[in-house]
Amino acid sequence: MEMSYLLHLSPEECQVPGEAWVGSLAMGMNFFCSPIVSIFTDRLGCRATAAMGASIAFIGLLCSSFTKSLEVRYFTYGILFGCGSSFAFQPSLVILGHYFKRRLGLANGLVAGGSCLISVPLPFFLKMVGKAIGLAHTFQVLSALMIIQIFLSMTYRPLLPPSCDSQHDGQDKLGSRSVRQQCWAQTRKYFNLRVFRRKTYRIWAFGIATAVLGYLVPYMNLVKYVEKRFEETKKDWILLVCLGAMSGLGRLISGRVGDCIPGLKKIYLQVASFMLFGILCMMIPQCQGFEGVIVICLFLGLCDGFFTTIMAPIAFELVGPMQASQAIGYLMGLMAVPMTAGTPIAGYLTDYFANYDAAFYFAGVSPIIGGAVLSVVPLVHQRMLKKQRLYSGKDKMLASEAVVNGELLPGCPASEAHM
Repeated sequence: MEMSYLLHLSPEECQVPGEAWVGSLAMGMNFFCSPIVSIFTDRLGCRATAAMGASIAFIGLLCSSFTKSLEVRYFTYGILFGCGSSFAFQPSLVILGHYFKRRLGLANGLVAGGSCLISVPLPFFLKMVGKAIGLAHTFQVLSALMIIQIFLSMTYRPLLPPSCDSQHDGQDKLGSRSVRQQCWAQTRKYFNLRVFRRKTYRIWAFGIATAVLGYLVPYMNLVKYVEKRFEETKKDWILLVCLGAMSGLGRLISGRVGDCIPGLKKIYLQVASFMLFGILCMMIPQCQGFEGVIVICLFLGLCDGFFTTIMAPIAFELVGPMQASQAIGYLMGLMAVPMTAGTPIAGYLTDYFANYDAAFYFAGVSPIIGGAVLSVVPLVHQRMLKKQRLYSGKDKMLASEAVVNGELLPGCPASEAHM
């Protein structure tokens, strides 16, 4: 929401219909770049990747302040800022796995909940600053915040040292191969698709991608819906505050609750949040007053908080800490397609039926279906464990995922481990 809000600070500069697509492109790039970000995180480390992303975002915002051309802003804001935000964000999820294990959910909740302290007042701050100094100087103010992010990313220090023996063994093996074999080996190493060999991860990723098809629809249409149906233009800001504040509260609660739930049973928190989210979306057209929409926004924000915080701990449970970076990256990459397509589909339904009802019903169906798919993951996992114990006397999966002292966690390259 904060990305697209920048584009509407100055009415004189934002009358072009295609301007709104600049924010959509930035949000889409934030997800599309995630698989690439996971590779950089494993290769360069969380610290270097996050600093590089913040630098790219800084350049994008600063360049956006010096142009009024829509075509140029597609590149400076939509691509540069969108990609930079992706590179700066994802390492913040991975680095927590270096410091927390038993309380990983709570740590994610505190980090994600803390971001709401900024996101809730941000629209009002941007509106005030935009009116005072204009859109161009507002971009410059935001670019200064990205400079702070560069220095903050320097605190992403990995904990475990590298395994020198394994590195030398790997180099010896590569030295005995042809150039073509070395290139293929390096490609397979960094484009690691092993996470998709796990049936539970494939089901989980498919369920999440299905659930988020209509996820952005209420956020993009609630204010316009309230203005059209209830003719409420002075209090529509309350909806954004309710969504942001309750999302922060949900992130704090879900992080603490997630730590109390063992193993993959954490997924049931996502199931409940998606199911409730879908039901609430379909209840929006049934509201007879503005107050009813406010109540729904409170619970929508709560569901958003539960879904957001528990995602990284579930990834660590599914694939282990060594492949968590790749798992999160590929998941967010898969989420990019349905999240980007959902809003245009809802817009088509709104134009076709001349109201927002069909759009909200559409937004409610996909989370319910996705939640139903996610509910299967713990059952499949338990069945796989039973088969494994039946045909083997030891748990090979847990043994292969064990992290011993001297191994690298994702986002911990040899160059950083000695720092």
